[in-house]
Amino acid sequence: MAEIRSVCVYCGSSAGVDPIYVAAARKLGQVLARERIGLVYGGGGIGLMGAIAHAAMDAGGAVTGIIPDFLVAREHAFEGAREVVVTRDMHERKRIMFERADAFIALPGGIGTLEELIEQLTWLQLGQHRKPVLALNLSGFWDPLFALLTHLESHGFIRPRSFELLVAERVEDVVPRLREVAREIPENELRGAAARVIAQEM
Repeated sequence: MAEIRSVCVYCGSSAGVDPIYVAAARKLGQVLARERIGLVYGGGGIGLMGAIAHAAMDAGGAVTGIIPDFLVAREHAFEGAREVVVTRDMHERKRIMFERADAFIALPGGIGTLEELIEQLTWLQLGQHRKPVLALNLSGFWDPLFALLTHLESHGFIRPRSFELLVAERVEDVVPRLREVAREIPENELRGAAARVIAQEM
């Protein structure tokens, strides 16, 4: 049985137009700190990234920011994190984020957030890891993506049940949902899968 010790949260460096996004990011940061689950994220100090990092830190949580050097100024790298890793490029950033996390959560965000989420689903589909991947579907934010995935499957480009994208509608359901799935994954298999992907990326 695998234990969720840290999660990677993908989210926007912008706050979005609906205040519920920032509120949810803050609440999730507090929940992770309370549950003693470390936060691994993109390292920014603004937008949803800044909101979740500040909330987790203020609640006594462990925060690890991972940011490429060309984004340090643009995304106002969060200096209050327990650890800030500055990488050479986006590829190194994503590799380290994967390495440090036991599960993945996608909050609302833009193209970068979408790309990171899709990459994890791709690796799941290819059998390269079994780490839980969850979309926090605030006010139906991810509904268009779910519709697209259904469309791709109906046209024969996604094999049915080739991966599982977990969904939660409320922040309170995120950690219980991740833990429920992680209970079915042997600890050594989860860590071993991580090592395989990292080796392929290097």
